[in-house]
Amino acid sequence: MSKTTTGKTPKGTPTGTPTAGEDQDLGAAGSQLSTAPREEAPGLPSLGVVGWVRWFWRQLTSMRVALLLLLLLSLGAIPGSLIPQEGVDALKVEDFRENHDILGPLYDKLGLFHVYSSVWFSAIYILLFVSLIGCIVPRTWQFVGQLRGRPPGAPRRLNRLPAYTTWRTGAEPEQVREAALTLLKKRRFRAHTVGDAVAAEKGYAREAGNLVFHIALIVMLIAFAWGQLFKYEGNKLILEGDGFSNTLTQYDDFKSGNLFDPDQLDPFSFSLKDFHGTYEPTGPNRGTPRVYEATVDYSEGAFGEEKSTTIKVNEPLEIDGSKVYLVSHGYAPILTVKDAKGNVVMDHEATALLPLDSNVTSSGAVMVRDGYRNAEGAKEQLGFNAFFLPTYGGEGSTMLSTFPALTNPMLALSAYHGDLGVDAGFAKSIYQLDKTNLKEFKDSDGELFKKQLKVGETMTLPNGAGTVTFDGVQEWAGFQITQQPASGWALAGAVAAILGLAGSLFIQRRRVWVRAVRGADGVTVVEMAGLGRSESAKVPEELGDLAGILYGQAPDAPKNDDDTPDSPDTHVVSAEGAEQ
Repeated sequence: MSKTTTGKTPKGTPTGTPTAGEDQDLGAAGSQLSTAPREEAPGLPSLGVVGWVRWFWRQLTSMRVALLLLLLLSLGAIPGSLIPQEGVDALKVEDFRENHDILGPLYDKLGLFHVYSSVWFSAIYILLFVSLIGCIVPRTWQFVGQLRGRPPGAPRRLNRLPAYTTWRTGAEPEQVREAALTLLKKRRFRAHTVGDAVAAEKGYAREAGNLVFHIALIVMLIAFAWGQLFKYEGNKLILEGDGFSNTLTQYDDFKSGNLFDPDQLDPFSFSLKDFHGTYEPTGPNRGTPRVYEATVDYSEGAFGEEKSTTIKVNEPLEIDGSKVYLVSHGYAPILTVKDAKGNVVMDHEATALLPLDSNVTSSGAVMVRDGYRNAEGAKEQLGFNAFFLPTYGGEGSTMLSTFPALTNPMLALSAYHGDLGVDAGFAKSIYQLDKTNLKEFKDSDGELFKKQLKVGETMTLPNGAGTVTFDGVQEWAGFQITQQPASGWALAGAVAAILGLAGSLFIQRRRVWVRAVRGADGVTVVEMAGLGRSESAKVPEELGDLAGILYGQAPDAPKNDDDTPDSPDTHVVSAEGAEQ
């Protein structure tokens, strides 16, 4: 008959955790099943400067400090998402400063308008980086040593282990050990024979996954830092028929990392041949884009061959390390403006307006900078506030477009004359009129002169000051050109971190020993025991499965001819010391 003994564990001791006395008995077999550094009793250094340095290094490379730094890094990124950042939108930062007399200066002192380049965020970032490296290097060497070594030999008393079973068999001890060695290797254990027992170990992928996770975090940190330092991002609005060359002066707005050099811009150019957009005509999704694409001709380098391609949403044009994304679309009314004498001062010129809503209701400014003379023959400049609806709902409806496509375009203009302020040498928005030195054209009631125009209609300015003709509509597309170095490394690091974390969580490292010795009565006694890193049902279940297979090859030795062999039992000592 098979026999199962129960090792008693002090109350409150978790399963799989040897007590102090047991650990001495287990010896190398009870050593740590991981590469985690052992916690030492706290104490202040007593070796002067060197002692303090060692103490600080141990604290910095501890797991608790690494987790704390990771938490601080996450918390530090929150203001970067909630507070306007100078590197993203400098205008919003200025507006915030003007509207918040107390918070504005405070945020400036704390560096909250440039969180990711602030001293405190960089300090957290660097400390986390150093902490991870200081933690990984010794654990890696320890893990390599474990891989090069062999599983430790069986402890003297296997019945003290959490999972244990025993039985007697008529097979020779050598036969049992050989069968156990073959079985364990077949189950992908690293196994070898040590004295009168077979020692086996499995689950090294757990520690490998743990190291991969930490290394992946370092890769992600390096990739993130590299990308932030050397990235660039710019936007360009292009009318159909116009082009773009990848030089700094061509961008409408441009921002880059601190170490980016404009000479590093990839040499290429492209022109917008056509923008094509279709929209859902009916139903709850009315107005939702169905087709949203731009056809462009592009060339790489100064003398590259011209090629044609189509850029779609989330399908950018990739040239060397740069990507060209289609990000927006709108309309540009085409106007012809004549002065008081009938001279053309703006000839079929398209002016891009910016969308205000999903139906592309648009607004902007039309400026006549040169060539205009008023009824008295004096030089002036003209300015018009423009409001455009691609689909006008008709007379009496709201001044909002009802559909994003050009089905019933209408242009509303209000007129000004004087000095636009564009020659003062200061940067000004081309989408807003600076009315400081402008005067309103007045209608017969003394109000601001304004008019709604359909395609082909003309607006005559008061007092014979000239005319404005709405000739048609041209479409434009907005492109974002970006270069994000090391983004591939960041993605690879993220994937590796997920896989490594999954391995460290779901794979259990465990050891199994099989001892076969001849008893005093000449019958072979077989003992099997298992030890896992933590409490888990996997170790006893696996041990029971292995014992069942090995028992089939080395069954019980019956006491007499009437006895029937029984299969072995496997026990687990719970936290209460009870056998399961």
